Formats: sequence, structure tokens, C-alpha cells
Amino acid sequence: MPKMKTKSSAKKRFKVTGSGKIKRKHAFKSHILTKKTKKQKRNLTKAGLVHKSDVANIKQQLCMK
Repeated sequence: MPKMKTKSSAKKRFKVTGSGKIKRKHAFKSHILTKKTKKQKRNLTKAGLVHKSDVANIKQQLCMK
């Protein structure tokens, strides 16, 4: 059986931490920033963690079983 290929889109969007959690970036920070408040833009800069209901799906895309 051939090796599983990692999804390139997932590889670019997610990183695995040392403890095995999956980090992600927030959406809505790429364009149309003039109507967003400074506080909103600042909070979108910080990395977040993937919700536990989505972790299994993303681990499968990253071939981490």
C-alpha cells in the first residue's frame, strides 16, 4: 500500500505543538481591515487552538494517526 500524502492546504495552515495540540491562525485578518477596530485586529493576530471536535479530522489530513 502506498504512503499517505499530507494535505498541502492543512500543512500550510496548522502546526503541532510540543504537547500535541494543533495551533491555527484566526480568519478575517487578511483584507478589509479599515472597518475593523484596533482591538479586533490585535486579537486576531494571536494564534488559537483547534477545537476538540475538529482535531481528529485535521490529524487525519496531516497523517498523524
